[in-house]
Amino acid sequence: MPRHKNMESPVQIDSADKLDPQTFNEVQLLLAEKRTSLSALRTGIAVFAFPLSVLSVLIATSKSYDVREVLHWLVPLVLLNLGLTVLGIYLITRAVVRIHHYDHLLDKLKSKSARLTELLD
Repeated sequence: MPRHKNMESPVQIDSADKLDPQTFNEVQLLLAEKRTSLSALRTGIAVFAFPLSVLSVLIATSKSYDVREVLHWLVPLVLLNLGLTVLGIYLITRAVVRIHHYDHLLDKLKSKSARLTELLD
């Protein structure tokens, strides 16, 4: 079966440099978990930014309404925004901590394998 020239590895790998399948699977798992944490970080940033945009619209349009007349709408809205802000901070903090944790685990694996260090750096 003919090989496409882009499919061939340009670097010759000695048998001593090959990764064992278990280490390769661990790296794949850690990178997948890190990608999931990055997604949670993106979600946390979006959840955190939403209340800020809502409050800026309320401030910009504050001359169009009397606060005492719409207080029954503003209080639940501010509480909801506060809850979303707390949720956003939680998601961001948790994602950053998890990303650092996965980076630490990847560094441990890279210290055991020169080939892995070459691939991931």
